[in-house]
Amino acid sequence: MNAMDAPETPAPPAPRPRPRPRTRRRRRAAPAAVAALLAFALLTGAGRGTEGWGSGEPASDAQRAAAAPQYFTGRAFDTCEAPPLSVMRAWRASPYRAVGVYFGGRGRGCRAQRQLTPGWVASVHGLGWRLLPLFVGSQAPCVLSEAKRRYAIGGTPWAQGTREAGDAVRAARALGFAAASPLYLDMEAYRLGDARCAATTLRFVRAWSREVRRLGYLPGFYSSAETGVRHLERERRAGTRDLPSVVWFARWRGVPTLAEAVLAAPAWWPHGRIHQYAGNVSEAYGGRRLLIDRSLVDAPVARVRP
Repeated sequence: MNAMDAPETPAPPAPRPRPRPRTRRRRRAAPAAVAALLAFALLTGAGRGTEGWGSGEPASDAQRAAAAPQYFTGRAFDTCEAPPLSVMRAWRASPYRAVGVYFGGRGRGCRAQRQLTPGWVASVHGLGWRLLPLFVGSQAPCVLSEAKRRYAIGGTPWAQGTREAGDAVRAARALGFAAASPLYLDMEAYRLGDARCAATTLRFVRAWSREVRRLGYLPGFYSSAETGVRHLERERRAGTRDLPSVVWFARWRGVPTLAEAVLAAPAWWPHGRIHQYAGNVSEAYGGRRLLIDRSLVDAPVARVRP
């Protein structure tokens, strides 16, 4: 939200300042001030120009003061339904330290989510896990997955994206995800060569990102490297506004790397990339087996309220 500036009381004329000697050096900014500016830039989308962080309306002063992004670097997994706490305890023996959770959206595959409650979120976070909230909302009209076509974006993509962003933030808050948490919009692979469909999808994504950012959260974006992420990179290079703050690209070659052929080196870097490098893999730890997707992360993770 944009705060109104309070009127200032006119000050008496100040004496004319003397010119400073040219040999005097500027003071360096204090480390705390630099950190605050970096957090502000990430939260509001400021300071990155066309580097993919977007623009949009800033969060409120209170949100900026109370929250800064929290980052995680390491391995993560996601699975369709949030696992029971007993499984999450057993999986502390795994190489993974972050987990993706499908917390909302009309297009998500596992809607029941019997385990996903505020208590589960707090308990899993207390076990040392970091969380990556995924929202599967409306999909591109030319989505490749036949199962997702029923969730196609309608004729008013900007309004629909704004509305679904509000839904995502409300669902995130209800689970205990605090301001400055990333919310990752899951946009499954689509036909990028369909210009009309691509334009509709982009408008939806931009509106969703702008509104999520305005409400004090970080807009993230998950898609295949060759469709959705390639699309966003093309728009980033063109200087398009209101793009997501983080990209989560799927390229299933089994090799984890944050370098990606479709992304220029400075795009969403550092702390703005996740690579899903394998999918539908069966793994077991502590005697508990799950079917998962594997990811390598250098990105924001959820802030969880106590």
